[in-house]
Amino acid sequence: MKFYYELFMLFFKIGMFVIGGGYAMIPFIKAEVVENKKWLTEDEFLDALAVSQSAPGILAVNVSVYVGKRLRGVKGIVAASLGAVLPSFLIILIIAIFFKNFQDNPYVIAAFKGIKPAVIALILTPALSLAKKAGITYKNVIIPIAIATLIALFNISPIIFILLGIFGGNLYYRGERK
Repeated sequence: MKFYYELFMLFFKIGMFVIGGGYAMIPFIKAEVVENKKWLTEDEFLDALAVSQSAPGILAVNVSVYVGKRLRGVKGIVAASLGAVLPSFLIILIIAIFFKNFQDNPYVIAAFKGIKPAVIALILTPALSLAKKAGITYKNVIIPIAIATLIALFNISPIIFILLGIFGGNLYYRGERK
């Protein structure tokens, strides 16, 4: 029971204090799960991210489900995902109740504007770390940049690129095995 509480509190703490959504939470989840607790290896965490990003839903919740399942099965899923979801639910509930009272407050507006650069940095940090771990270097960085540009400029569904990646990876590694 103690482990489930620890798992719940880990994701609850991250969900409560990290602003910026799932991508901003990734460095904190990685620090706790891989470096501090040593529940997953670096490669397992990279796999968790790959699976979590390709599954529908919120990234942080998907990662929590993966970690919970990997560590303790269904009970681990419940503890970790509740820990990941509950802070956001409570915060949104409180904001919804009181937001009308302070939405035009210049200090609140300034605070949200000030948070944006920090959130971008929190998103870029794991992206660069994962790119390095996945073997993306300055030589082959053109592929993710080109795909991101095509998605942004031409509104192409990312699913197409995921399917092309699956197909292309199978072709490439099938040829490499022979």
